[in-house]
Amino acid sequence: MISAHVARSADVLLLAPVRGLSSEVPTVLRELDAFRPEALGLGLPTEELGGLTEYFVLSDAEPIVPLTSNELAEVRGLVRFGEVQVPNPSFVHCLAWGRDHGVPVVALDPSEEDSATMFVEKIGYVELVRRTVRERRVGRAPPTPSSPDEYAVAWDREVSKGKGSREFARARDGRLVEEVDRLSAGRSRVAAVVDRERFASVQALFGSRHG
Repeated sequence: MISAHVARSADVLLLAPVRGLSSEVPTVLRELDAFRPEALGLGLPTEELGGLTEYFVLSDAEPIVPLTSNELAEVRGLVRFGEVQVPNPSFVHCLAWGRDHGVPVVALDPSEEDSATMFVEKIGYVELVRRTVRERRVGRAPPTPSSPDEYAVAWDREVSKGKGSREFARARDGRLVEEVDRLSAGRSRVAAVVDRERFASVQALFGSRHG
């Protein structure tokens, strides 16, 4: 996991655990316990946050989560670093942490509908085909770096190297930064949790906007 403090209207703690890796959870929770945010934002859409809350935080029995072939390949490459859980255990435990501590937890990403619109606007047909080919290629031969952080970044870099994919990711991360600024209004400490591969982009966007 990687983290950083960002100066906005509030002190923002940006946390970026590796998606799916169970061993990241204790570190995330220790950071939250030490920082004591007044609000917590997660890098996912509202619909997903609602589903995680209903089926994995409030429910006694967790449902079976189907994986796409690409997701399954990503998990297979990650398991050499430790236990992997789906959905992302860091997000699930952040939701539970917020509930246990009376801290509001909100979604920072665009809605699924808005995200789909952004995807169509940024990624044309040719780029979509190339992205699909890249996903299949990296699925057959996952990266083999020496750490889970490097794995997450390398996987994303291979899949999203096209111009349209980069523009989509930047637009999505830009919306996340805007939501963090809204969440920070009237508060002194806010935490934001994103997938590891998004850390550099989000941190850079924070730095490019006047706090």
